Amino acid sequence: MKFSLRTILSSFVISQLFFLSNILSQEKVEEKISTQELAKKLANPVASLISVPFQNNADFGIGESNATRNTLNIQPVVPIELTENIKLITRYIVPVISQYNVTGVGEEEIGLSDAVVSAFLSPVDSKIVWGVGSVFLLPTGTDDYLSAKKFGVGPTAVMLMQTNGWTFGGLVNQIWSVAGDEERSDLSQMFLQPFIGYSWPTGAGMNVNAELTQNWEANSTVIWINPAISTISSFGNQKVSFSVGPKFNIIASEGTKADFGVRASVTLIFTK
Repeated sequence: MKFSLRTILSSFVISQLFFLSNILSQEKVEEKISTQELAKKLANPVASLISVPFQNNADFGIGESNATRNTLNIQPVVPIELTENIKLITRYIVPVISQYNVTGVGEEEIGLSDAVVSAFLSPVDSKIVWGVGSVFLLPTGTDDYLSAKKFGVGPTAVMLMQTNGWTFGGLVNQIWSVAGDEERSDLSQMFLQPFIGYSWPTGAGMNVNAELTQNWEANSTVIWINPAISTISSFGNQKVSFSVGPKFNIIASEGTKADFGVRASVTLIFTK
């Protein structure tokens, strides 16, 4: 029996999610962390905190056909302590997309898109928080229109500061395709995300980030501005963060700009 690269990579991502669920099912709360500290950790992409965000993005009025797209990003973050001074932070982004009129009037596509896996090496204690590592694009898309059909790899980095409730910094990665469907165009894409936010002692917060995607091969740029408000609640011993806000598509390639969007997130938090 022959297995395609997409089938193998899809199985890998699914197995990783099952592995993560086993970790989370065994996780016990061994120390109490203040609500504000939890909010600050959630704002830090390389914090030593297991979290599972479910981020839903609804975009409306795309292009001349008034298309719509809904993207649910499942984004588990798993820290691993390698030594007393160095930790490895793994981040997975698995998009589930449903879109209408995007590829043509009356057309719809529903399924998985390509997964992005990042791994950051970061110091355990540092006044300026930073992490560097690698990012991988896995062609797990279940529809030709939802996948680049390319395996990609490149560098990634994050740097931020946190002081008096404020968090500000940025994340960047660059992906180049190295294998995949030869009939598809090569991929060279940069993602840049500056962010700033504030957390109150109650756990409530506000933040704004910009998401810039630069496709060097197609010479196209997409920029979103995403303000949001958030809060943290408890359901028994389970901590959960909620976030919601509008999205503004500032720049997009011709015929793909959205009129407006909404982002809402639910994040399960697992403290050590």
